[in-house]
Amino acid sequence: MEISQAETAEEAARGLARRSGGMLGRMAKRFDLYLMLLLPIAWYLLFHYGPLYGLQIAFKDFNPGKGIGGSEWVGFDHFQRFFESYYFERLLWNTLSINLFSLLIAFPVPIILALIVNELRSKSFSKWLQNITFIPHFMSVVVIVGILSVFLSPNTGPVNKLIEAFGGEPIRFMESAGWFKTIFISSNIWQNMGWQSIIYIAALSGVNPQLYEAAKMDGASRLRRIWHVSLPGIVPVIVILLILDIGHFMDVGFEKILLMQNNLNLESSDVISTFVYTTGILNGEYSYTAAIGLFNSLINLTLLLLVNRFARRTAETSLW
Repeated sequence: MEISQAETAEEAARGLARRSGGMLGRMAKRFDLYLMLLLPIAWYLLFHYGPLYGLQIAFKDFNPGKGIGGSEWVGFDHFQRFFESYYFERLLWNTLSINLFSLLIAFPVPIILALIVNELRSKSFSKWLQNITFIPHFMSVVVIVGILSVFLSPNTGPVNKLIEAFGGEPIRFMESAGWFKTIFISSNIWQNMGWQSIIYIAALSGVNPQLYEAAKMDGASRLRRIWHVSLPGIVPVIVILLILDIGHFMDVGFEKILLMQNNLNLESSDVISTFVYTTGILNGEYSYTAAIGLFNSLINLTLLLLVNRFARRTAETSLW
């Protein structure tokens, strides 16, 4: 019995050695490809994992003169200060509402666009539509905000000129807190829907054409074919992208909001990311805003884990 167990252990060790040797051999044959990974790995280590050491300043009264290690521990004082502040509810609501409305309104738009492109019979018109919707993605955020300012100007903007033509009064869209979220979300849809639809178009191209033929022979209309063939074919892709979006749920377009922000629309435009910038970078409250940023990231992580687990149980598709 002892000899049998020894032989089994020896065979297992030899099998592990063969597998390890085989893997190392395959890596040696393709060493040039693995060398290409060094740069992205180094980038992640330096700029994503290395800065995690500095998270401890969220629990300290950080003093640049003493450094991170020499600063005094204060525990959860910064978190308590943020939770008890008068602007906590406003920052949290603005951040959550912008992202929630973006998820509900903006997320389905690229899917719809991809379905339209996939169903177009004219390939030339399909390519034209894709090019037209792709172009805004390559514009810088500064240009996008400049276009919004010009088009929505209360004096010379074509939108207000059209309102005046119908007997209305000019509206100061960019200075109005009530219009801020509508303008921000709608301009994001216009800017990103073409680019985000690429993945769905690629997924639709992988759907078996025989399924469309079978549905057509069964008398299914075009809408029925979209509902019963196209959408089920891209559900795994939709679920994965939805999980990834929810993983960044608390991250708003910081640069764009900062460019659109002014004192008149601050009630709707002040979010956690802009508050961290103005308070932490401009006013030098590094420990306080590090605590706020950590709180923001923990919400993202929690949502990602919950949604990934829910998707794995219901749709049998998940990130891990």
